[in-house]
Amino acid sequence: MNTSITRPAIKDEWLDRVSFLSDQNVSSGKGGPFAAIVIKDGEIIAEGCNEVLESGDPTAHAEVTVIRKACKVLGSFQLEDCILITSCEPCPMCLGAIYWARPNFVVYVNSREDAAAIGFDDQFIYDEINVAPSDRKIPCVKIDFPKAKDAFRHWTEKTDRTNY
Repeated sequence: MNTSITRPAIKDEWLDRVSFLSDQNVSSGKGGPFAAIVIKDGEIIAEGCNEVLESGDPTAHAEVTVIRKACKVLGSFQLEDCILITSCEPCPMCLGAIYWARPNFVVYVNSREDAAAIGFDDQFIYDEINVAPSDRKIPCVKIDFPKAKDAFRHWTEKTDRTNY
C-alpha cells in the first residue's frame, strides 16, 4: 500500500450520489449497475454511468464515461487534483484508463468479488494479463512490418508534440 498519499476526506453525499446513479442505471436499462463521479475542489464536476447496452460499446464503462466527461470539463487529458469515485472496483480496462487520466485518488464502494457474485466477473482478464501474448485465449501476435515504424519515428522527431 502506498502510504505516502494522504487519503482525502470523502463526503457521504458523494457516495450517496454514485450509489444512486448506479441504481438508476439499472432501472434505465442503459447498462449495468455501475456509475462514477469525478470530484475537483470539493465539487462534482462530472458523472457517468455504464452505457454498454445503450451504446453497443463494450468500452462504455462508467469510469471511462466519466473520465471522458471530466476531461472535457477541465479541457485537459488528465484529471489533475481530482478524486474519482466509482460504484465498483475498476475492471482491468478501467484501471488502465484511470492510470492514463491520473486522478490523485480513487474510491470504490463494491469489490470485484461483489461484481463477480452478480455476473460481472473480470478475473479471466486479470489472469490473461500475466500470460504471454501468444498464449492468451485471444492470441496476440506481433508481426514485424518496417513501415509501421514510420509514425513512431515521426513522433520522436516532432519538436512541438505534447507528451502524455
